[in-house]
Amino acid sequence: MTAHRFQDSARYRRTPLLPGAELLTTKYRDHEFSPHWHDAYTIPVIVAGTEWYRYRGADHVAEASSVPIINPGELHTSAKAVDAGWRYRVMYAPVDFVHELAEEVASKPQALPWFAPGVIRDPDMASRLARAHRLLESGADALAAEAAMLDALSTLLVRYSQTQPEPSRILTDDSRVSNMKERLTGDLIESVTLAEVAEAAGLSPFHAARLFTQATGSPPHARRNQVRLQRARTVARGHVGDRIRRGQRLYRPEPLHAPFPPHVRRAARPLARRIKASLRILANVIRGFGLNVTGPFG
Repeated sequence: MTAHRFQDSARYRRTPLLPGAELLTTKYRDHEFSPHWHDAYTIPVIVAGTEWYRYRGADHVAEASSVPIINPGELHTSAKAVDAGWRYRVMYAPVDFVHELAEEVASKPQALPWFAPGVIRDPDMASRLARAHRLLESGADALAAEAAMLDALSTLLVRYSQTQPEPSRILTDDSRVSNMKERLTGDLIESVTLAEVAEAAGLSPFHAARLFTQATGSPPHARRNQVRLQRARTVARGHVGDRIRRGQRLYRPEPLHAPFPPHVRRAARPLARRIKASLRILANVIRGFGLNVTGPFG
């Protein structure tokens, strides 16, 4: 049993050994995640405490030494399952990397790996993933970190990856849903009304909202806001990376203002804090090579 209550905190890292990935080390007690998804495979290891999460229409409880994987693009939410909260390490592994590794392990073409819903209770698997995460995060021994990462992910694929079952065609393949998605995310700057989204599907606003929510698991406005945040992350990463490659100064990103509504700006604040912290760390690394860094983060 957890002896104390965790205080909400999160630490993000990135590693050149796994480009495009993110490493999260965190503990939560009061924080509750609203429905969202990730473009990568979400591979957590519960270190202590217990997490509750809802995924693919079912509730799950993940305790210490368990691995509650979420497939890319899958809507989910989570919160504490016990009063103390939970502590975990999460690797957000890029889809292309995991797919290529699966084909390398099998020595033949493979379908995109898919993990069945539910909690993986395999202490050995959890230990391998946690060790890889620690080594990647520390960056002290690149050789050991890369070996541990490949060992953990290849073992995970061999033991638990499957081929995704054929989806039901009643909703997910509905062209009207695709038309609504396109209308919602085609231009994220201009405002859009539910009537305009419904018009793209040839439905009334009521029926359009109901169909979209049944097919995707989230209402139209939530889908649009999540896509906004995902694209903002992509732009921010590319902006910083391009400036580094060109040797330009690193300046503070412009704050988000309208047309992003207040709840979107609130959701984006953790990302902004992560960018600022990463830039400070990057400035120190660059100084280590004898280069000058100027600007607010220098």
